[in-house]
Amino acid sequence: MVSHRAFTSAAARLYTRSLRANHPSLRFPISIRREFSAEAKAIVFEANGKPLDVLKLHTFPLPDLTDDTILVKFLASPINPADINQVEGVYPTKPPFLTDAVSSKTPVAIGGNEGAVEILDVGKSVTQFKPGDRAIMRHTLFGTWRTHAIAKVSDLTKIPFSSSEITAVQAATASVNPTTAYRMLKEFVDMKDGDWFIQTAANSGVGRAAIQLGRLWGLKSINVVRDREDIDDLKRDLESLGATKVVTDDEIKDKGFRSAIKEWIGDKEIKLGLNCTGGESTTNIARQLSTGAHLVTYGGMARKPVTVPVSLFIFKDIHLHGYWLTRWSDSHPAEKEAIVNEIFGLLKAGELKDVPVDEALWTADMHDQERLDVFKHAVATYINGARGRKQVLVHK
Repeated sequence: MVSHRAFTSAAARLYTRSLRANHPSLRFPISIRREFSAEAKAIVFEANGKPLDVLKLHTFPLPDLTDDTILVKFLASPINPADINQVEGVYPTKPPFLTDAVSSKTPVAIGGNEGAVEILDVGKSVTQFKPGDRAIMRHTLFGTWRTHAIAKVSDLTKIPFSSSEITAVQAATASVNPTTAYRMLKEFVDMKDGDWFIQTAANSGVGRAAIQLGRLWGLKSINVVRDREDIDDLKRDLESLGATKVVTDDEIKDKGFRSAIKEWIGDKEIKLGLNCTGGESTTNIARQLSTGAHLVTYGGMARKPVTVPVSLFIFKDIHLHGYWLTRWSDSHPAEKEAIVNEIFGLLKAGELKDVPVDEALWTADMHDQERLDVFKHAVATYINGARGRKQVLVHK
């Protein structure tokens, strides 16, 4: 049976859309707009800890829409490594713990940083968005593992294409991994057509984006992955994206393999290394770098330190850098938005393929426990190592 509140919300939505269609300049009182924003359901945690232990579902009423705010419905929200680290309490940025804003007696934080939303309604002072528009989150720490939210214009970046051109999942995963790959390929070395880079974790979201962007920009790549039973299938998959060469950790640490690499690159140089692992894998790619090259670390999946032989510093003048997209984004918001829009264009044109995804599906008729179970299953899949697949919360 449809609840009275759900029915009146639907009726109000149809009524206001009809009025807007016939009277574009007409604005609506909060009493009508309020029917859109009943309540939100969110994945929250009261304290840091192991995600499967501390995450829970919380339902709370949304505040009234004001003149300068926007009512949004979430469409898709990925589960990223940084999100899990924030739940664990080991990430540099911390989500806010809230009470009154989410009607909670004890402070809770809403997880998630990336997300795509649909605009349901806007305050009378908002001109940048209209109902039906789609957007992604402009900044981190918004808390995207939820169904609905009240946002401000400054929280959102409009998606310039329709859902038939870019899916919600594609949009929701565009602002971190592809943007990180884009910046690292551009920021540290003036890479020219035909130049080479080498990377660990080539099957990760950033790795796959780097392969494809490199192909579009005329760059060649050596891509290192962990060995596995289906390694031949994985190599073909990455090569189909534009990887020049794909090798395993075992292959690249073999001293005899260096002659093969020299044959591949000819008179060119490997000017850039991208590291997402640490440990032995990073040491192995550092040894392949040309004199004066730059090794950029943006992750530590192996949870081991970056170890580079002293000889590479002295005799090859290797430069080591760390890269954190959040820091750069905070100081370059306009440039970040321009890159994201460029990535949207590549997605629309089919020139950039998104990472394979497992959808954790929430539907309107789900009970709370079922929602929580679905989300925790996605988290467990991530923790247990879903190689090359991103877990995304999707709302239907």
